[in-house]
Amino acid sequence: MPHLFESKDSFKENFKEAVSDAYGRDFEDTYPEERYIVLGNMIRDFAGEHWRETKNAIKKTESKQLYYFSMEFLMGRLMTSNLMNLNIYDVVKDGLKDLGMDINDMENIESDAGLGNGGLGRLAACFMDSLASLDLAGHGNCIRYRYGLFKQKIENNQQIELPDCWLKNGNVWEVWKPQHAVKVKFGGYVDGYMDGYGKFHAQHHPDFVVRAVPYDEPIVGYHTTTTNTLRLWDAEVDEDSVNSGGLNEYLNQVTAITANVYPDDSTIEGKRLRLTQEYFFVCAGIDQIIRSHLRVYPSLDNLGDKVAIQLNDTHPVLVIPELMRVLLDDYFYDWDDAWNIVTKTVAYTNHTVMAEALEKWPQDMVRSLLPRLYMIIEEINRRFKYDVDHRGLCGIFNNVSILKEGQVHMANLAVVGSHSVNGVAKLHSEILVNDVFKDFVTIYPNKFNNKTNGITHRRWLLFSNPQLTKLLEETIGDEFKTNPEKLEDLMAHVEDEALQTKFMDVKLERKKILAAYVKENLGIDIDVNSIFDCQAKRLHAYKRQLLNIFHVMYLYLRMKQDPSFRIYPRTFFYSAKAAASYDLAKEIIKLINMVANVVNNDPEISKYMKVVFIPNYSVSIAEILLNAADVSEQISTAGKEASGTGNMKYMMNGAITLGTLDGANVEIVERVGYENAEIFGLHVEDINELRHENSYNAWNLYNSSYNIRMVIDSLKNCTWSNDPNEFKLINNDLMMRNDEFFVLADFEAYVYAQEKVQARYMDKSRWAKTMLINIAKSGYFSSDRTISEYAKEIWDLKPLSFEK
Repeated sequence: MPHLFESKDSFKENFKEAVSDAYGRDFEDTYPEERYIVLGNMIRDFAGEHWRETKNAIKKTESKQLYYFSMEFLMGRLMTSNLMNLNIYDVVKDGLKDLGMDINDMENIESDAGLGNGGLGRLAACFMDSLASLDLAGHGNCIRYRYGLFKQKIENNQQIELPDCWLKNGNVWEVWKPQHAVKVKFGGYVDGYMDGYGKFHAQHHPDFVVRAVPYDEPIVGYHTTTTNTLRLWDAEVDEDSVNSGGLNEYLNQVTAITANVYPDDSTIEGKRLRLTQEYFFVCAGIDQIIRSHLRVYPSLDNLGDKVAIQLNDTHPVLVIPELMRVLLDDYFYDWDDAWNIVTKTVAYTNHTVMAEALEKWPQDMVRSLLPRLYMIIEEINRRFKYDVDHRGLCGIFNNVSILKEGQVHMANLAVVGSHSVNGVAKLHSEILVNDVFKDFVTIYPNKFNNKTNGITHRRWLLFSNPQLTKLLEETIGDEFKTNPEKLEDLMAHVEDEALQTKFMDVKLERKKILAAYVKENLGIDIDVNSIFDCQAKRLHAYKRQLLNIFHVMYLYLRMKQDPSFRIYPRTFFYSAKAAASYDLAKEIIKLINMVANVVNNDPEISKYMKVVFIPNYSVSIAEILLNAADVSEQISTAGKEASGTGNMKYMMNGAITLGTLDGANVEIVERVGYENAEIFGLHVEDINELRHENSYNAWNLYNSSYNIRMVIDSLKNCTWSNDPNEFKLINNDLMMRNDEFFVLADFEAYVYAQEKVQARYMDKSRWAKTMLINIAKSGYFSSDRTISEYAKEIWDLKPLSFEK
């Protein structure tokens, strides 16, 4: 049977009819939003055929499946990628054009799904794309947050948080599945008894029960049949659990669970809500896995052979005790058999070395909110201690204990309960092994491995940068579209002057698109021939947006003092959200915006320099910012950034990495060579030594460097604000708390590195060659490579086969 996207005419006819039928009006009288919803439904239903075939193939071939548990999935808009992956983009674009519609207007109606905050969620989205595109059965499991993190607005130079109502037009990609709802139980108490065989039976009497209801989104592979599922859980009322008279309070509790990603956990209530969220999606996800498994297999004995569960950071670590609970209490497994199934099934990815980001929960809170799980965690810890002591390692137990100092240490639970623990870049994994988890390495020497992160080249090159994609196709053919490692073929052409010129034209085209966006949305005119210098990522002190803006302040002050000192024109772009309760980060945003006001409104200086802060950073903004960049700012304190993925997106679109030797920057430089990146600053070893010797002193740098003193003094001498106390938090963080992230230590090296970047840019041919080498070497950083490594080395996952 011919399908409705087979030809332009067939699509037009079906689309007009579907819109008209859905809204009971002639097509011409319908609204753009209505047309968007119908178009989205048509695309989803078309993908549904592949979705069904995928589920049937998994069942028929009894293939192993992966479930990726993550608190975040930043999918971005899906219309373009779904149309392109299904290979029907042109049919739809041309059909809409005939109907007097622009496909871009349809794409722009879609909201960015508010299902995350930063790199963690974007990585999960790239992984979903690669799994489906590589024909691997891999599904996502997350919460259907009704509001995103927040919508960022800048008012009076400050970040204002507004609700991110991403569902205001609904979500056309999801399918509601109320028949798969799960009851999730909290609080109350557990009673238990020993049966005649000495087996313990637990009975949980909860005081709060909520229904988890799934919404499924198809995850469409690129030009392939495989279509996986992203399952999002929403919280709904459990009618049997509402006490009369307590309805309002109960409704508020239920609503809070899926209201927001990352509720503020600076309060006890916020912490408790976050822990509630984590158990909510873990409990529901495990229930789904067990039910699906038992529909195909007679028992759970082979769960570890047929299911892999990957924990994306510590947020879903409750998977370990929850799976134990189900096996022990619902299916009556003995402890050792259950534990073998759990550890064979579960693997853990660590994303941070920062102690404050390795989750810890008060024991009292876990005990009161999840009484049965707490009992299981205690028993896991007791048996773990027995094991460690009997290996003669009792001296290190306190360092690795899951329960200590009144806290449940989730990273420790993750390491004990998984068969694999990986970091996300070579340097990061080395730090895990040599420092953060070094005592665990003594106990489990074979558990640890590295999986350097990657990005999906389909979204970050093919879809978001069609100009560069076309140039690459003309130069090296189109094999790189399905095999990104083929970008390496570009190395044969990097000296070609005609290609260099064409590449610089493509870059200029992308810069014009960004400049038009900035003009329309922020009213700032920027010089498209200036160097576009970009730092876009979550705002955190360790990512050192402060170092970047200090350099801008230094350039401005120096140009004001010395009329003979002028720079090649440069535009500094920033885009970042600060967590709502993170006061220092919010003050850095204020500083960036106040510096921008002074610089951009100074007629003497603004022709050399502009500062642009783009509010409400999102996947959609990244798609026009990253491919316009000349310089990619990756300047975190060495040893703090686990990997980074923005660095890979910039590289793939032809920007030079200006960075420290941190995270995946190390591997980027290994591939492109030091001559095709600009690396500066202290190394991890230097910083460890400064910390160990306690020899770092921010005041010594302030007193010995005129440039540093000039910049720090400008925070207080009314250069940027009429209030000398405006930037007190920043000043105190550096000068009173001794500059924890070594901003001043790296300042002079950073200024020098920026001078070298400018000198490189002046040599246009060499610059273009450097950019082309970066693109050629970026194929390694495709998430297809990362996922292939996970599939082979951790999950034992094979590509699906479809009977023709």
